[in-house]
Amino acid sequence: MYTPKLSEFESFSLSRLLTTCFGKTEEKLTACILIDLPDLDLMTNFSFMKEDGFQVQQYAKKFFYDKLLEGTMHEVGYSSVDFLAFKTTGGSNLDPADDVQDENGNTLSLESDVCAKYDIILAITDYSLTAPLTAMAKKYNFRGATLHGVNDIILGSGLAVDYNVISKQAEVFRLVLDQADAFELNFEVHDKSFSLTINCDQQSAQKSHGLCPPGMPDVANLPAGEVYFVPSGANGSFPFRYSDGTIAEMVVSDGAIQEAILLNGNASLVDDRNKQLKDDPATGIIGELGFGTQLLPFSGKDIQDEKILGTCHVATGRSDHLGGNLTPDLFNSRLNASHDDILFAPPKTPEITVTSVVMQKQGESKELFTNFIPTSFLLSQLDSVYSVDHFTSLAS
Repeated sequence: MYTPKLSEFESFSLSRLLTTCFGKTEEKLTACILIDLPDLDLMTNFSFMKEDGFQVQQYAKKFFYDKLLEGTMHEVGYSSVDFLAFKTTGGSNLDPADDVQDENGNTLSLESDVCAKYDIILAITDYSLTAPLTAMAKKYNFRGATLHGVNDIILGSGLAVDYNVISKQAEVFRLVLDQADAFELNFEVHDKSFSLTINCDQQSAQKSHGLCPPGMPDVANLPAGEVYFVPSGANGSFPFRYSDGTIAEMVVSDGAIQEAILLNGNASLVDDRNKQLKDDPATGIIGELGFGTQLLPFSGKDIQDEKILGTCHVATGRSDHLGGNLTPDLFNSRLNASHDDILFAPPKTPEITVTSVVMQKQGESKELFTNFIPTSFLLSQLDSVYSVDHFTSLAS
């Protein structure tokens, strides 16, 4: 698959990012930056800046908060900006506790003192806050963005692009996939083949495109650049790679993972997953199918890597932030009410090959990707917004 070099991108500009994503109005907006910390006392006097292991939070202060205070705030039309921390949730898209803390050690309420107060909220965290922040945005009428896992590569590429261009790319891709009946994902790992069929029932494809203009409460997930569905059903199986390299087969029926089967590696990890599926079946529900639309370098962080053209991901768990109906109250434990992306990409899942992605639409089967490479059919649909020269030799 084609991935550009970091040197091909312009340098990161916070002013460009914020004015592109949120627009610039005559009205002076109040802004807040949220970080997550395991101990809120680390927020007092910004003491986390002197500690190891807090790169994302340190980048939030250095590249966002400090830059806004140094003058970017006035360039983008903000009247004020504050910097607050909440306690680390420990899981993707889990609802956070309500306590937040400022640099002076004061304890505030996330709901009443933050969500109800600010016009723009940026969550720059280790764990994604997209689902809970989206729910709060709809309740309190603010706009925001989640930028979990920020690192140097993301700053220099995924956050350094023109999101007007990214939005156009995502829309062209969206129209190709829109109202599809189903997608068939075929996999190979260790000389074994697996196939997962995800039903979409001709629903409207949605896009994450990074634009969050005035007039409607919303939360952008940055870097953006994907087309996604909330599946109506799923059947088959797919391989899953644990972080230690353990590989398991996830058996899917009736739209949810029913069982995990060890293929190789640590059996206790698979046993733990099967216990979780038994204790809280909602954790196995397939809540998303997504396709990346951007040309980006791999960053080592799913937030960017799932946005790369050629990759695909499925997700389990809550889907309310995507327009689905799986909310935290439907889990047996709110600690399980996460939204967990399962990304298939060469650097992330080197043992697993997505040999093909086939779309069923209007009575026809169209292959979209082969071994992570866009097919000639897909390239012909995208040539108005991509330089397809990068892929032509790969697809031929």
